[in-house]
Amino acid sequence: MADSSIAVQPIGRSKKELSRFFDVADRIYADDPLWVAPIRDDVAKVFSPKNPFFLHGEIQLFVASKDGRDAGRIAAIVDRNHNEFHGDRTGFFGYFESDNDPAVAGALFDAAAGWVRERGMDTLRGPTNPTLNDEAGLLVDGFDSSPVLMMTYNPRYYVGLVESSGFRKAKDLLAYWFEIKVDPLARLTRMADRIARREKDVVVRKISKKSLASDLPKIREVYNAAWEKNWGFVPMTSEEMDFMAKRLKPLVDEDFLFLAEFRCPDGTAEPIAFMLTLPDYNVAMKPLKGRLLPFGWLKFLLGLKKIRSIRVLTLGIKKEWRLRGIQAVMFEKGLRAALERRYTGCEMSWLLEDNEAVIRAADLWGGRVYKTYRMFDRNVG
Repeated sequence: MADSSIAVQPIGRSKKELSRFFDVADRIYADDPLWVAPIRDDVAKVFSPKNPFFLHGEIQLFVASKDGRDAGRIAAIVDRNHNEFHGDRTGFFGYFESDNDPAVAGALFDAAAGWVRERGMDTLRGPTNPTLNDEAGLLVDGFDSSPVLMMTYNPRYYVGLVESSGFRKAKDLLAYWFEIKVDPLARLTRMADRIARREKDVVVRKISKKSLASDLPKIREVYNAAWEKNWGFVPMTSEEMDFMAKRLKPLVDEDFLFLAEFRCPDGTAEPIAFMLTLPDYNVAMKPLKGRLLPFGWLKFLLGLKKIRSIRVLTLGIKKEWRLRGIQAVMFEKGLRAALERRYTGCEMSWLLEDNEAVIRAADLWGGRVYKTYRMFDRNVG
């Protein structure tokens, strides 16, 4: 029986309505020392009509109130590109936040389920913020540290709220942790030198902020080819890649962005692999509490000095170039830069739980799973 004290309201994406949506999270995490509030202005860009996602997708925001106070929120999402690529009828939920109240959470999930069902979907999957190309997964293990850049975070009780609302596990996404030490460098350097001698026509180079725009089509080519067969993957359009690059460009660190190219006999260069690593800017963002103004930028700049870890966001290699050691060349360059910058730790995330080849490599290089994120499905047909 529905709780009459709970009301779920669809809201728009005006500045005022987004502020209300963001305020829900601020209240829920007010006493959580680990939470890092996302920058509001950046998240607002995701909901802006300028986001090319809206060329093939829809998002509806909902806020739940109980006894006159906002107690939760959720976004219901339909991505037509996903359904065309996978041949299914899956809707998504994201940006879920709720009090520790099953009735509130249930009402939010029911609202999202009803909305995607009205658009012909038979499954509700999530969380995705707003797609698997962005932030994804509910934290189910590893609640003892703050999230790193562009990874989700939630209270432990969210797991029970989701499961009690009729969801089942769809897939786990793993975050690996590596201690940054000088020991592996000599071994990596020997491997990189051996591969460079063998693959004489392959060049691994840095991507600068200045060259980023011209290199984006090459990055997109590798990205869409490398993950084509992965669970849940949807190719990024050129507009989406441009949009994401503009959001990330201020954070790009030229020491940690690499592109590998094969120099063809005709003089052209075929992109075959790329790796994107970023410092964990969440350390600097944490004191901002989601706001850059009026003094957020100053706090951010001061916080940069405290960053001691990095995150490997993406490592993509075209299928025909795998098992040839190209990644070792990029790892060697990245490790050398990390040591020079005196970083001490690295998160590689996320990895699909059944991506055995990558997991074996992570284990071989001394990584350990320290956080698990879960994707959930619910039948709504």
